[in-house]
Amino acid sequence: MTAEPPHWFKSSHSSNGGQCMEVAVNLVTSRGVVLVRDSKNPNGPSLTLPPGAWAELVAFARHATD
Repeated sequence: MTAEPPHWFKSSHSSNGGQCMEVAVNLVTSRGVVLVRDSKNPNGPSLTLPPGAWAELVAFARHATD
């Protein structure tokens, strides 16, 4: 069995201004994690979050932009 690679994507709201992050949510089922990385440094480190923490981060970001 081979490890499933992360499938990175940016938000459709990203204006490609260079201040973006990428997320890989495809690993929730197989590994129970969401990966987050800086889009300017795709070969750099990624942050590993449990799904609940990712949901809280998204909710916080949405509230911060209201």
